[in-house]
Amino acid sequence: MTDEASREPARDPQDLERLLISRQWVGDIDGMAALFEPHAVVDSGDGRLTRGREAIRALFADITATGQKFAAGNQAPAVVSGDLALTSTHLTDGTVTTEVARRQGDGTWLWVIRCVASARMTPEIDFR
Repeated sequence: MTDEASREPARDPQDLERLLISRQWVGDIDGMAALFEPHAVVDSGDGRLTRGREAIRALFADITATGQKFAAGNQAPAVVSGDLALTSTHLTDGTVTTEVARRQGDGTWLWVIRCVASARMTPEIDFR
């Protein structure tokens, strides 16, 4: 795996999605979890919330163990207000991810909330 000190940090909230995908593709589960604050929450869209970095790490380990690979999508520009940012990505299968990130004391960004909504459960969204 990758040493925490050698991992690229998210210097912009838009970096988080790219870093999550690249770390998953190389099997860096700890690195995926490191993109979240310690008490972050993930809504996987299946009716359950995953709370806390360790539980998020276990979630990503389970997903990665299935062989599923995350894919890049169409990332909307981040909406930033002070130390908070709203990010969102529309994936090719119709899934939409929406996240809240917070700027850390060192200027890097971590996710606080991540929500994944399948196209089967949400109405069509027009990003125009």
